[in-house]
Amino acid sequence: MVSQEYLGYPLCTLTKADKQMRKTILAFAGLLLPVLILADEGMWTIDNFPAAAIADKYDVNIGEDWLRNAQLATTRLENGCTGSFVSEDGLVLTNNHCTWGCIRNLSTAERNLSDEGFIARNRGEEWQCPGQQISVLVDFEEVTDKIASATAGKEEAAANESRKAELTQLESACEEAAGGEHRCEAVTLYNGGQYFIYEYKRYDDVRLVFAPELDIAAFGGDPDNFNFPRWCLDMSFLRVYEDGKPAQTPNHLRWRAAGPDAGEPVFITGHPGSTDRLLTVAQLKFQRDVILPLWLLRYSELRGRMMAWQNTSDEAARTVQQRILNYENAIKVRRNQLKALQNDRMIERKARDEKALREAIAADAALQADYGEAWDLVDRSLESHRNFYEEHLFIENSGGLAGELYDYAKTIVRGTAERELANSERIRTYTDAALPQLEQNLFAARPINKGFEELQLTFSLEKMREWLGPDSKWVHLILGNESPDELAASLVTGSRLDDPAFRKTLWEGGIDAVKASDDPMIRLAVAVDPGARALRKRFEDEVEAPRIRGEEMIADARFRIYGTDTYPDATFTLRVTFGAVEGWKERGEMVDPFTRTSRLFERTTGQRPFKLPDTWSAARENLDPDTAFNFVATTDITGGNSGSPIVAADGALVGLAFDGNIHSIAGDYWFDTETNRTVGVNTAIILEALKTVYGAEHLIEELVIID
Repeated sequence: MVSQEYLGYPLCTLTKADKQMRKTILAFAGLLLPVLILADEGMWTIDNFPAAAIADKYDVNIGEDWLRNAQLATTRLENGCTGSFVSEDGLVLTNNHCTWGCIRNLSTAERNLSDEGFIARNRGEEWQCPGQQISVLVDFEEVTDKIASATAGKEEAAANESRKAELTQLESACEEAAGGEHRCEAVTLYNGGQYFIYEYKRYDDVRLVFAPELDIAAFGGDPDNFNFPRWCLDMSFLRVYEDGKPAQTPNHLRWRAAGPDAGEPVFITGHPGSTDRLLTVAQLKFQRDVILPLWLLRYSELRGRMMAWQNTSDEAARTVQQRILNYENAIKVRRNQLKALQNDRMIERKARDEKALREAIAADAALQADYGEAWDLVDRSLESHRNFYEEHLFIENSGGLAGELYDYAKTIVRGTAERELANSERIRTYTDAALPQLEQNLFAARPINKGFEELQLTFSLEKMREWLGPDSKWVHLILGNESPDELAASLVTGSRLDDPAFRKTLWEGGIDAVKASDDPMIRLAVAVDPGARALRKRFEDEVEAPRIRGEEMIADARFRIYGTDTYPDATFTLRVTFGAVEGWKERGEMVDPFTRTSRLFERTTGQRPFKLPDTWSAARENLDPDTAFNFVATTDITGGNSGSPIVAADGALVGLAFDGNIHSIAGDYWFDTETNRTVGVNTAIILEALKTVYGAEHLIEELVIID
């Protein structure tokens, strides 16, 4: 949807004739509306940031230097989060929940870092996070014309193969031009309307510097999650190293000690994961009717099993402590996404917008010839997907074979085979550009709890049999005459894939080592792979190819009619959002945008999730009760923005994004300026906690703090 707020922007790519045609089409469609003030909506790319409109609305100037520094100071955590450099020595600020994997992997039976927290008092005490990578976007190039040339005149399936081969070649050329110093990734924007190559500097040595206790980082737990008021110190520090020394990061953020003011314009830089605002109505209904219900059923039950299993031992409790919070978060997200898609009023609004676009295309013979079949292609892909959605989910996407051990087995079996092919012919997960990150994850020395592996695998096998049916060829192939729990126990117990040295030996030994291996998990992956590949190919040809072609056509039509002055859906690539520190009206009452430290202690019950760590109870008398704790802003973010810096117009860090309110979950599909809010940690409470609670003055001294 392109809302009326965008129609007043100067068009940046249309010719004079295109502009006149656009005016005629919009008038026909009833969309030529008066120019309105820009809403606080959009996850904007660096190269298409609406600085002029923001200057008109907020009277602040965001120039090229501001954007360039923000780009180089903002980091992407390759586990799905964002961070920012906050010192010249590679110190990275991010959310505590973005470091849970690192914290869990570094914990032991004797020392649970989730419960205790972690403080490195000097550089020598900073512990390396197994497998963690952090990247910084250093450059980008649009390659839309090259992709269009590679796919011109080809049928959907052939075009899809050519598109992937061309993207692989462009990635390789980019990395070769960078002398192997940077990693390059193909990026799709506007659902295929634009293609870019993004060039990243990647840090493979990432170390934990500071993490507060889970009880304060996630204070309030699931009851408070996606709600406000909040009192969470959801922050941690990491550090990136090069050649065994802290990396030099001259582009970093200064800190404002007092945090933001009410009403102040603020900006968030980060890597939002995905949104679906450009999907067709049919695609939204497919999510509502097929994807989300199945997802919720599976993961709600898995959460219940994890909650029961955690009571079996201290080790079990530590293994799933953070994972349960992750699942609770995800279930709440999916539940509210489903609720949003069950809102007939919003679906009808989407349908009206789509109808207007289709009528605008039909009104012009040239547009109709170019784009008229776009929605038919998308509908055809959905119809095909319905026919084998469950098979594809449970087999190729491993929904029926859950766990780290099988993931390793599949990666080794498929990856060793793919490496025998020419780079341009490989599945893109295994191209030369993708292998360094894949290998670091594959060889990382992460502890694996085999009891938890059995729980996950048993559950997923049961769900596979339940959804595919006992007569499914996949059930016969995988289970044979065994029950899910028997098979899971024998596979997990007999596998050596929990040993990173064993995984490395198999990977480096190639397909011969795989063929010779008697590891039961490897043998299962070998048996499943041919059929799984067939499902993948069917998905690519029958679902992906027509969908991408249809979405490209819709995107092109939008550009022709509306111009390119809109933002693309999120794709875990760098974006900038804007807004102001502002509450909202809930049940007729205004919600104050700030919470204060005093109320934290009033909410404490002594029992999780409203239990405070002893460090906070001991420091209570020394803490300023008026210190701003959490706050909300009208900025537009989504998953992946976790850990994003909240920055003032002068470039100073004023907060750290960690959540949204309950209304923000519908932001996956549409943005409500009245109620959608980002929830952030105030820099004031971070500095107060470091000083008064944790005695971490050495970290404060490393920061550049301004009044």
